[in-house]
Amino acid sequence: MAAGPVDCHCHLAAPCFQADVAAVVRAAEQAAVSALVVVSEQAGEFRSVLELSESLSGQPVPHLWHLKVKKLLLIFRFPGFVLPCLGVHPVQEVSPEEQRSVTLKDLDAALPLIELYKEKLVGIGEVGLDFTPRFASTDEQKEGQRQVLIKQIELARRLDLPLNVHSRSAGRPTINLLKEQGATKVLLHAFDGKPSVAMDGVKAGYFFSIPPSIIRSEQKQKLVKLLPLESMCLETDSPALGPEKQMRNEPKNIYIAAEYIAKIKGIPVEEVIEVTTQNALKVFPKLRNFLRI
Repeated sequence: MAAGPVDCHCHLAAPCFQADVAAVVRAAEQAAVSALVVVSEQAGEFRSVLELSESLSGQPVPHLWHLKVKKLLLIFRFPGFVLPCLGVHPVQEVSPEEQRSVTLKDLDAALPLIELYKEKLVGIGEVGLDFTPRFASTDEQKEGQRQVLIKQIELARRLDLPLNVHSRSAGRPTINLLKEQGATKVLLHAFDGKPSVAMDGVKAGYFFSIPPSIIRSEQKQKLVKLLPLESMCLETDSPALGPEKQMRNEPKNIYIAAEYIAKIKGIPVEEVIEVTTQNALKVFPKLRNFLRI
């Protein structure tokens, strides 16, 4: 029996999932999703991501959150199904109302924890560049993001882990920097650049994950038309990039992306799921320990 689809990039530690994360994960399991690759954006999220993926017999995660949050999270554990990536995102949240470009200081708390839990991780992420003007309007901010990404590329190489990469408004600079730094196992999630730029990533052996928002994104549709299926994975980016704008997305919606790719490519959805799942195994080799292929 073929494995179901893999959600290669989702955010189960997002605040909007705190109340019902167990139901969200179970809905994905019931929909025959094979695995959820969960990313983090800053050190403050690492604990919740790790706890979702820990077995009850696992070692306790160092305290980063208040005890009352810990008590909530200890109930919800999905070892072998929720698979963690730890990393520092190019945009950091100061408060729900305020975000800023990342700096090297943001890595201080994160790097020791990534080293500590390297054996439990399937990847380093979410990392990358975000040159959206409101976050990176100066050369100094862009260079800060580059330096943070370079350090995490070096870390991924040393730990022999793939990179789960964000590249909003920075498709070409991100691919160029990854190539310059010798990154090999790379997933570019929700790529928003030109398809021709994406093809430079394909030539470098990089993979591109496609979210359910493809049904409302002409750019993603053009991207899928040009990309070979052999270079594609599936993702939801939950709670973002769902089929409906401003509605909370969930991992069970992975099938929406698969069905739309099948429609564009003129092939059966089963083929899309089979090939993208094999691609997920290529970019995240540790998935082989959990998926029944």
